[in-house]
Amino acid sequence: MGNETETPSSTADILIVDDTLANIQVLSAMLKQQGYKVRPVLEGKVALKAAEKQVPDLILLDISMPEMDGYEVCTRLKQNPNLSQVPVIFISALTEPLDKVKAFSVGGVDYITKPFQLEEVRVRVENHLRLTRLQRLMEEYNHNLEEKVIEQVNEISDSQLATILALAKLAEYRDKDTGRHIERIQHFCRLLVTYMAGMPGYSGQISPIYIDNISHASPLHDIGKVGIPDHILLKPGRLTPDEFAIMKTHTMIGYNLLQSVNERYSHNSFIKTGIEISRSHHEKWDGTGYPDGLKGTEIPLSARILAVADVYDALRSKRPYKESFSHIASSKIILEGDGSHFDPDVIKAFIELEDTFERVYADLC
Repeated sequence: MGNETETPSSTADILIVDDTLANIQVLSAMLKQQGYKVRPVLEGKVALKAAEKQVPDLILLDISMPEMDGYEVCTRLKQNPNLSQVPVIFISALTEPLDKVKAFSVGGVDYITKPFQLEEVRVRVENHLRLTRLQRLMEEYNHNLEEKVIEQVNEISDSQLATILALAKLAEYRDKDTGRHIERIQHFCRLLVTYMAGMPGYSGQISPIYIDNISHASPLHDIGKVGIPDHILLKPGRLTPDEFAIMKTHTMIGYNLLQSVNERYSHNSFIKTGIEISRSHHEKWDGTGYPDGLKGTEIPLSARILAVADVYDALRSKRPYKESFSHIASSKIILEGDGSHFDPDVIKAFIELEDTFERVYADLC
């Protein structure tokens, strides 16, 4: 894609696709001022040819255009192996939730509503270019690993973990209220899975490698939130049903991101665990969760463990729309979800570890 990994983001190549000349001019002027290389086009077909001729680092794409709308342009981009990894940010006057959901479903990574604010566009562009660079760093690092390390899926180097953690931090840093959330999640998951390794029926499923994988991959559970618009992710209040529908897409955004890595490194069990967690950590034991409505043991064990850790930490943490709950109140809510929201076996482990959970939260709050 476009520039090399070490190239500063300010020299990134950005393709702007919009049939309104005024929008093209305003966006081009702002991005050029930031030092980006800008290529403006007015039609979808022309945009595809321009992208094929020179692969851009990022595309800003309108939806309502004659002959070929933005949805079709994005679909064709994702069908082209050379262009499928280019991040696409939709910029559109369409405000219906279904329009936004469709934009994400065809491969968009973000959605900005017109009339747009230039500062918002600047920050979104910068964020997604940063994410793309981090993903390339991870891919390049893995590509240079010795064959022995690639095949030995139980070997996860400090450098790999640092790169993965950087990706997870990119999702977390947008929401300052989460604090040290992913660090606590790692501790909680390791506590639960280690305890469950000694429970009947799990000794053959939970190995030392599995314990390390779930601990190290747990920070990836919300990586898909990099694709959720700020006005939803950072809303200082409860989400409307339509906003929540968009928020729920973070599971599939994260899944698709990690799946693209897995396609290249299919023997890496660490990445596979991250895929399970990112997609399924909002599934519920009784089948009422999302995105797939999985039930019981259809839900990967890693996601069932992460669900308890994540909900406990969310309850304990202060958010824009709620105050923090005490350990006693949080534990009571967790236990009320036994057999409905949560796996009964994970709850058994949680009961034995309640005091330790409280200490971990106090140490890392």
